[in-house]
Amino acid sequence: VQLQASGGGLVQAGDSVRLSCEASGGTFSGDFMGWFRQAPGKEREFVASMVTIPDYAASVKGRFTISRDNANTVYLQMNSLKPEDTAVYYCAAVMKIPRFSGDHRRQDRYKYWGQGTQVTVSS
Repeated sequence: VQLQASGGGLVQAGDSVRLSCEASGGTFSGDFMGWFRQAPGKEREFVASMVTIPDYAASVKGRFTISRDNANTVYLQMNSLKPEDTAVYYCAAVMKIPRFSGDHRRQDRYKYWGQGTQVTVSS
């Protein structure tokens, strides 16, 4: 299984960016796909994930939108970007078993990861 993320770049505060992540080597229609991010000097944190119903971190809710257009592709539309959104964004797929409520927010519960794409927001 491989996850290929794309769409990062350097933008200004208030701009929008759309990230894409395409998975190959399997079918993930019934499983979680999501996004995490890691800023310099910080731990990787949950951003958003979904099977059919999206869930968001409080810091991005209302600005970011996660979506899926088929079994193996997930997007992250990021609007009203802030400098604090600067990070490497990673896509993740398929949760480990067993699964408990809230596990989709934990990075250690995902089996597959993309290589990361840098998003830099200048003020």
